[in-house]
Amino acid sequence: MSITENSIEVGSLQWFYREAKPLGPSDRFPVVLLHGLPSQSYCWTMVMPSLTEKGYRAIAPDWIGSGFSAKPDKRDFAYTPDAYLSALSTLLKALEIQRFSLVVQGFLGSVGIQYALRHPEQIERLAIINAPISTATKLPWKIQQLGLPFVGDMMTQDPLLVDRTLEGGCRYDISDEDLDVYRRPFLKSSAAGRSLLATVRNLQLPQTTAEIESGLRSFERPTLIMWGMRDPWLPFEPAQQLASTLKDVELSKLAEAGHYPQEHWSDQVSDVLISFLRR
Repeated sequence: MSITENSIEVGSLQWFYREAKPLGPSDRFPVVLLHGLPSQSYCWTMVMPSLTEKGYRAIAPDWIGSGFSAKPDKRDFAYTPDAYLSALSTLLKALEIQRFSLVVQGFLGSVGIQYALRHPEQIERLAIINAPISTATKLPWKIQQLGLPFVGDMMTQDPLLVDRTLEGGCRYDISDEDLDVYRRPFLKSSAAGRSLLATVRNLQLPQTTAEIESGLRSFERPTLIMWGMRDPWLPFEPAQQLASTLKDVELSKLAEAGHYPQEHWSDQVSDVLISFLRR
């Protein structure tokens, strides 16, 4: 099994995505995996092989403005949740993905949850991993400062920003080999930093989490909430409280994982995810 790196032009936007397909024919619904900030689809590469081994096609795009996808000027792409939702919708149509299970993580993973709530007919199952789902959520200073005037402009042009943010959220060191991949877009062009700045400034977290918190309570598709308990930014308690109000929910705690569980605990993430997808 190999993970392919692909590009597709959808309208005026160039998307980069990673894909892994099962070896033989399969009737299982595909799985779309969406990353958070300031990450990219590379974060799923240790999870995708486990999915394909069980017969799932796995597709992980880089959000517009992230990784190796296009980084348009803010005059051409608004970097708001609605702009991302529209772009994601057109990408899924271009890839001919009609019904699928959705896995989201982190800040910007929230947009994926909004997509599921607005298009429930397309969603087989929804898995949420350390993402902002409660109105009690506050944007952590580590990310908030990236959107500040002047300070944010400078910080988002620093390639080492990715190292500090990812390792700060994980609470563990990330290998130089992996950091090199995350860093590369920021070394390649200043557009990566400008896109990150625009994304952070336009997250609209209060409105987004209000929609998510309300929408999940009436969401009727099976939902998994998986939480790295050492997340320094998103506490577990609001997620647990929300889970207690949902209709068809499974709650899973990863005791040693931080904000990005798939980075260091991919085996555990894969096991929980596959069990959920197959139940």
